[in-house]
Amino acid sequence: MPTINMLSSADKVKGQGVLSAYVEQVNLVKNGLNDDYKIKINNFNFCDIMHYHTIDFKFFLSIPLSKLLGTSVAYVHFVPETIEESLKLPNVIKKVFYKYMIYFYKSVDHLVVVNPYFIDVLKKYKIDENKVTYIPNFVSEDNFYRYDEEEITSIKEKYGIPLEKFVVLGVGQVQTRKGVMDFIKVAENLPDIQFIWAGGFSFGSITDGYKELKKVIENPPQNVKFLGIINREEMNDVYNICDLMFLPSYNELFPMSILEAMALKVPVLLRDLDIYSNILFNYYLKGDNISDFTEIIKTLQAKNGEYKNWCNSSWKCHEFYSKDYVLKMWKKFYDEIYSNRNTPFRRNTNEK
Repeated sequence: MPTINMLSSADKVKGQGVLSAYVEQVNLVKNGLNDDYKIKINNFNFCDIMHYHTIDFKFFLSIPLSKLLGTSVAYVHFVPETIEESLKLPNVIKKVFYKYMIYFYKSVDHLVVVNPYFIDVLKKYKIDENKVTYIPNFVSEDNFYRYDEEEITSIKEKYGIPLEKFVVLGVGQVQTRKGVMDFIKVAENLPDIQFIWAGGFSFGSITDGYKELKKVIENPPQNVKFLGIINREEMNDVYNICDLMFLPSYNELFPMSILEAMALKVPVLLRDLDIYSNILFNYYLKGDNISDFTEIIKTLQAKNGEYKNWCNSSWKCHEFYSKDYVLKMWKKFYDEIYSNRNTPFRRNTNEK
């Protein structure tokens, strides 16, 4: 039986989407393809397929041998553009890290992106699009699902959330790229609505905008609560107490938090970015600025027919990225790169 070695160090940093994506993908493949492949996790042995989920230098050193003995694939969880607005690094370190990142991607046989938008981004770095395959993120209903009202009330009491208020949730690392300051400004425009943010400074003081954001977190508006970094096992609790997911990020790939919220039929409000159109279609609300976001949230606050329509839209998007759909994409991908190992793989399997 062919073997796949899943290599990752994502669990070293809590509260980041890379870890969530890694956990879901590995569980999906382990449970869904166990009759076709033997899955190993961070194993020291070389396997037929070496799947790099993070770009550690120790993994980079193993790429030549992994290509010689089988085939190699890397998950593209970030590109220089997303790092640029996430971490504040000295220019020298930044340049070296960006070059290393792209060189890592160029070194492996195959790349997987979670958003087709980034195929063109990688092409700008002279990466052959024929080695890039689009496979979306996936969220399991075993981990993200709706509780009954009694349990939701108990969780709201735990976090000190008023039972009668409309609750708007933001999720992700606290950093400039995530639009946290806009989240705060919208909250200030809507004092009768409760805003909560799940996430913190996963990378500490090197986070972009750290000093400014730290001041806000330590002294937020009265209707805003920063919950800090929440363990993934507890995130379903947080989604259950919100009425709307609001993520005003300026740059993303395909946030796991969006799919997690949609699994509970929670409407999603995002900044109107090009990266979302090919993956979320018309299943989400969008705005361009603080005024747009404020008006949209005010409209949904009544939880009338329009609100229910957006709940249903979230569920339709969740159903589109079903377990069977995404699993078939992974099986097709692994089957093709395994059968073509040690030979040029020239066909782009970027298919819907």
